[in-house]
Amino acid sequence: MAEGLSRRAALQLLFMTTTAFAFPQTLLSREYGRGEGMPWGAAAGDVPYYGIPDQRFFNADELSAVRAIAARLIPSDEDGPGATEADVATFIDRQMAGFYGRAQHWYMQGPFEDGLPTQGYQSEHPPAQLYRLALAELDAYCDANFGLPFSGLPENEQDGILTGIEDEEITFETVSAKTFFDLFLENTIEGFFADPIYGGNRDMVAWRYVGFPGARYDYRDFVGHNGARIDLPPVSLLGRPGWSRQ
Repeated sequence: MAEGLSRRAALQLLFMTTTAFAFPQTLLSREYGRGEGMPWGAAAGDVPYYGIPDQRFFNADELSAVRAIAARLIPSDEDGPGATEADVATFIDRQMAGFYGRAQHWYMQGPFEDGLPTQGYQSEHPPAQLYRLALAELDAYCDANFGLPFSGLPENEQDGILTGIEDEEITFETVSAKTFFDLFLENTIEGFFADPIYGGNRDMVAWRYVGFPGARYDYRDFVGHNGARIDLPPVSLLGRPGWSRQ
C-alpha cells in the first residue's frame, strides 16, 4: 500500500475506478445473458438474472481455497471488512455456475494467443474450467511443498504463494497460473463491490465501508449540499428494510 494511503482510501479509489460495483461484466440482459428465447419482446420485461441460492459450482475443497484466496486479496482488519465478511466466495461460486462460468457468449474456438494486457481474457478455458484446473494445481503445489492444501496454510505462506503466482515465479502445468490470478482478482473485486443481489457484498458491508449510498433512485434532494458530506444508508437493487411497508 502506498505511503500515506489508508486502507479505506485505497478501497474507495478501487471502488471509483471500477464499474463492478453496479453491473459486473458477467451480469447481462436476456439478449446476451442466457441465450434463451427471443432477445426482446414489446411491452415485456424480464426479471434480472443474478443467480439463485442453490446454484453452486465448487466442491468443498475448491470452496475452501476460494475463500482463503479471496481473504488474502481483500483481507479483513481492525479498520474494516474484507472479502470474508462480504462473502465474495458466494458471488464467485454463482458466477462459475452460470453462463459466465461457461463462457456461453464468448468466442472460444481459437486460435488462442497470449495477447496483450489490453486485450482481456485470452485463455482457451472457460472461467469455470480455468478455476477448477487451477485450484487443483494450487492445492497440489501446496501439498507437495508444505504438506497442506492452500486453505490450511498460515497467512504469510498464502501471501508468498499468491505473490509468486502474480509475479509468474510459480507456474502450473495445465493452465496459466497468472491468468488464473488475474481473473480471480477481478472476480474478487466484483464480488466485494457488486450489489448484494448477486451474492457478494453481504449486507452492503463494502458500500458502508467506502460510504457509497447504493442504487438510489436519484439525488435531487441533495443537489444543493454545497460540497458537504451526505451520509445516507446504502440501498440495494432490492431496496432496504426501511422501505418495506408495514
